[in-house]
Amino acid sequence: MKRRQFFAFIGIAVASSLLAVGLQLFDSSIVTAQPNTTNLLVSAAASLKDGLEEIKTVYQQSKPNVNLSYNFGASGALQQQIEQGAPADIFISAGKKQMDALEQKGLLVSGTRTNLANNSLVLVVPSNSTGVTSFNTLADAKVKKIAIGEPRSVPAGQYGEQVLQKLNLLQTVKPKLVYANNVRQVLASVESGNADAGLVYATDAKISDKVKVVVVADDKSHSPIVYPMAVLKSSKNVDAAKEFVQFLSSEPAKTVLKKYGFIVQVSKAPAPSR
Repeated sequence: MKRRQFFAFIGIAVASSLLAVGLQLFDSSIVTAQPNTTNLLVSAAASLKDGLEEIKTVYQQSKPNVNLSYNFGASGALQQQIEQGAPADIFISAGKKQMDALEQKGLLVSGTRTNLANNSLVLVVPSNSTGVTSFNTLADAKVKKIAIGEPRSVPAGQYGEQVLQKLNLLQTVKPKLVYANNVRQVLASVESGNADAGLVYATDAKISDKVKVVVVADDKSHSPIVYPMAVLKSSKNVDAAKEFVQFLSSEPAKTVLKKYGFIVQVSKAPAPSR
């Protein structure tokens, strides 16, 4: 009898322990359960890197469940990736040409295309350089290498060639041109001294203390430097992508872009009522 009571006691104890463990696991699953995370991949022009990284921090303060990732590169290369089926939710180009190409192929979500910002093109030299004082001095024999984006894929390179053509310098300096895969590579070449001068955006020059601006190109000497953005039809999270594009047009995002030197239309505060 005592033996039966002993085994009964053991059985009850084991059952109670299992029940307790089960309840703990159940409670733990409730506590640790998190809302679903939405992943967004933004393919964007390399010149936007610093501004968009800061905007990401600002955005995720109010949207912690949105995981933003960036794919930075030359606009033309990104365009080709998208055309070939590379995953992306949003495209932000440094030129109208690349976005036009995607729109013509029906790869954009209708009604989502808008312009993010504008920029300026500048001629930069290493900060300790004294030889280059204008675009015309690029023709001097002492200037050996001029860094520029590859015009076929880098909008900054296209704008740069337009400026040199407008100033009747392109054929003269063409043997000196060193082509880069994106505008940040142009900047790096000038920073390191591997190039005597380079053509980059004003925003690129602004983030570097290793280069100085010699001259700002006349806006009339090149096509307007505009950054169009749009949601891609290939996106698996179109609604979330639309929300982020909308945020990029908001005042908080514009304030960040302006900080990095982009030209944006920031709304003025309304005049106080009297």
